[in-house]
Amino acid sequence: MARPWQNTQQHTQQHAQQHTQDAPGPRHAAPQERGTPDAAERRALDGLEDGRVSVRLSAALTLGTTPEPHHVDTLIARCAVEPEFFVRDMLTWALTRHPASRTLPGLLRAVREGHTRARSQALHTLSKIGDRQAWPAITRALLCDADDEVARSAWRAAVVLVPEGEEPALAATLATRLGRGGRKTQLSLSRALVALGAAALPALRSAAALPDARVRAHALATQWLLRDPDAGFEPAIEEAKRIVALGGHEHQEK
Repeated sequence: MARPWQNTQQHTQQHAQQHTQDAPGPRHAAPQERGTPDAAERRALDGLEDGRVSVRLSAALTLGTTPEPHHVDTLIARCAVEPEFFVRDMLTWALTRHPASRTLPGLLRAVREGHTRARSQALHTLSKIGDRQAWPAITRALLCDADDEVARSAWRAAVVLVPEGEEPALAATLATRLGRGGRKTQLSLSRALVALGAAALPALRSAAALPDARVRAHALATQWLLRDPDAGFEPAIEEAKRIVALGGHEHQEK
């Protein structure tokens, strides 16, 4: 099943083309023999810290277009501090251009030891790489992290990396987060549960029978989206809230 959050790279690269008119020359540089960095490569590396978003975006694009193993740690470190979403997503794309065996150690270290943005972006990148060797890093603590950004990234990574047969257990953990946060967080959790398909139904049914009205409404709305992914989250959650207020369960999946 296609993951709804795995379609941003094309948008990011289109954004790069629109915002790199003043970008430095290395995006056009030819591959070089390894050794000391040439001037173009140095400009790209320095460009990651430039104050202009367009220059940083171009630098990340350049380093992904001509990937070099010795850039991986620099890219991971920049992911942890880059403030602009489109640049972070381009950095993630640049990392996906490298073998997982080269990127996973640094990304997993960022997940374990990094601050909020570092952990969130490392999890996002792991979801894009999609190597299930990273699955043991997706702990219950991460899935239940107090920071919404980290938790959302962990949910997205989890549904991509979960081994076959472990989907029901993952769904049960995710279901404990139902009712949490604002619309953005609730939508992200619903998408993760919908991505698990039928494996999520037992956990959703159980959550829909809990006394907490917010949890019940979120569970019912997610079941609705599981049955009709095109329904839209806003109408689903509003209808579910109405049903809960009336004491009904009309949208429980059978």
